[in-house]
Amino acid sequence: MKVLIVERNLIWTARLSKAVAASGHEGVVVSGIGEELPATDLAIVNLSDPALRPFECVEKLRSAGVPVLGHAGHKEKELWEKGRDAGCDRIVSNGEITFKLPEILKEFAHAG
Repeated sequence: MKVLIVERNLIWTARLSKAVAASGHEGVVVSGIGEELPATDLAIVNLSDPALRPFECVEKLRSAGVPVLGHAGHKEKELWEKGRDAGCDRIVSNGEITFKLPEILKEFAHAG
């Protein structure tokens, strides 16, 4: 599965890329979504970084038929709500994405 990682934070970028690769998937990191979307099976979007314009990213990805996994802090409930409204297929806390990403990726792989 090809996983698009929409992220600017170097720590998150490294962490997510490593977990995606360790799970047997190909990760591609981008710092935003342009007019043309790269071919991908799943996108992981950091909902906490306003510079990414995360909700616009989610809407573009979903309109292209790409499943979206959003992540934000567990106390950032407003971002969770905005992510759901924008079309995220699933939203998880930063802790969940840190410790449970392999299992989450399996769920998306089996769903597709």
